[in-house]
Amino acid sequence: MVNRKLRVCIAGATGWAGSALSKGVVGDSSLELVSGVSRSQAGKDLAGILGIGQKGIPIFENVGEALESTPCDVLVEFTQPNVAKANIVAAINKGVNVVVGTSGLTDADYHEMGILLKEKGTSLLAAGNFSITAVLLQKFSLMAAKYIPTFEVVDYASNTKIDTPSGTALQLANQLSGVQAPKEEIPEEDWIGPKESRGAKINSVRVHAVRLPGYTLSVETIFGLKDERLAIRHDAGPSAEPYVQGALLAIKQVGTYKGLRRGLESIMD
Repeated sequence: MVNRKLRVCIAGATGWAGSALSKGVVGDSSLELVSGVSRSQAGKDLAGILGIGQKGIPIFENVGEALESTPCDVLVEFTQPNVAKANIVAAINKGVNVVVGTSGLTDADYHEMGILLKEKGTSLLAAGNFSITAVLLQKFSLMAAKYIPTFEVVDYASNTKIDTPSGTALQLANQLSGVQAPKEEIPEEDWIGPKESRGAKINSVRVHAVRLPGYTLSVETIFGLKDERLAIRHDAGPSAEPYVQGALLAIKQVGTYKGLRRGLESIMD
């Protein structure tokens, strides 16, 4: 029996990350890009827009239309937080596995979708960041948090980014809180001045979100001990290329298990 290629639909196929991933899928001999979703480019040929060799890749206005017209094995969700959940649910209900790169979805959203995944027998992998170096940031930070009880997370992004903190920082804070809750020398009720200046507390971890021109995405975990400090930082440039290899790995692995997994590291050795 000859194994066929995995059929992929990318929601947000003409966007910053989606267009780079579309080219990556076309260039992978084990994958087939069967359709894309883009409201602004609906009805056009994705191959022509992106200048890729494969022809006849239709673009649909929404995920529902794409899944009805072009059956696929994996939906990649790279759109916006306000439509991402509906896209994911539509795919799960169709029995399609999902890879999620869109940030802004909550723990409650994923809990709800996890229940649906069990009902439908499908799988979902959500990653705040598909960059390999971002995954290493997370792994090294979790290692350090076992030994250093005082740490905070700083998230840097462009002032045009609407979600705060970024999905990468949110995921990192949630993971770190599972190692231990950071110690704070002075109780919050004893602070003097605006408490917001100390950052938001996400599952016991302080997170600071900086939004300024000049940043693409950077995340830093800062650990402090008496007379010493450790900073572990990931910096991304303006290209979407760093996220392609991780996303391709996720597409290939998402069908190897059932249910919900969060973080690219969950499928890496």
